[in-house]
Amino acid sequence: MSTAIFSAIEAGFIYAIMALGVYLSFRILDFPDLTVDGSFVTGAAVASVLIINGTNPFLASAAALLVGFAAGSITGILHTKGKINPLLSGILMMIALYSINLRIMGRSNVPLLQQDTVMTAMTEAWQNAGLDKAINSMISFAGFVPRTWAIFVTMAFVAIVIKLLLDQLLKTEIGLALRATGDNKQMVSSFSANTDWLTIFGLGLSNALVAFSGALVAQYGGFSDVGMGIGMIVIGLASVIIGEALFGARTIARATLAVIGGAIVYRIILALALRVQFLETGDVKLITAVIVIVALIVPNIVAAQKEKRSKKRKTQAQERGERVAEAQTDYKSI
Repeated sequence: MSTAIFSAIEAGFIYAIMALGVYLSFRILDFPDLTVDGSFVTGAAVASVLIINGTNPFLASAAALLVGFAAGSITGILHTKGKINPLLSGILMMIALYSINLRIMGRSNVPLLQQDTVMTAMTEAWQNAGLDKAINSMISFAGFVPRTWAIFVTMAFVAIVIKLLLDQLLKTEIGLALRATGDNKQMVSSFSANTDWLTIFGLGLSNALVAFSGALVAQYGGFSDVGMGIGMIVIGLASVIIGEALFGARTIARATLAVIGGAIVYRIILALALRVQFLETGDVKLITAVIVIVALIVPNIVAAQKEKRSKKRKTQAQERGERVAEAQTDYKSI
């Protein structure tokens, strides 16, 4: 159980990067971008092919950022310049990326188990520095000692750094313009702001994060597959919705932190659900759909109950006021 939860948190930090990209497109730009299912694989494909051809895994991961930005930008161009519906432009790009990803990989699956990756490099560095032994000796009383802390700590650090950079970006002039574009595009246009460029940039940045996450997931899992991005947009939305429901989203800093927390909670729920006897690995997508449905319905039920209780209190207060007024009237008449 401890191992499953630890692995879920590890994976949660990696998928949190993808969820931050989804948050940027869906919440900030208010753009239903389905490019995510394709750009996630594109990042994995580019990084995997570069790694097996001898490229430094860190450079290969950085290359995933660039191709992801290009994919998202094309989606933005299709919408802003081609005047294609936002949902349709994302679907078209997602379909196109399926063939592009096959071209990049040259086959449907690229194994990385025998290759040096970011994960193996960080694991070796931690072991050589003796950090794993030092940490494990301090927590040996807990009864659980993971194989290595390298991936956990590194991915947590990367996710937090990206979260902080995104927070700072959204506080700049460009970031405020992005947020305003998502809230009221017509108003921003009236101030002579180039909303087309802002949309293209925002979608490019969103898919850059998604592709980077895909590259890290491929190196974490030891392979890239042309079908690994199916349903990724639902996972991203689940992370955003769960995070906002559990941790709130009153400020940008809190919202981005909630997205990371939501991604981790989602992976933990998924890991625990798969331990149920009658559920199988093939039920992952079904479990994901159920998690999203629950995350969408429960907050509405809670809000409705709060509103109901609030109305009941107001009604009771009004009735007490009426009774007091009646009592005062009766007293005066006496």
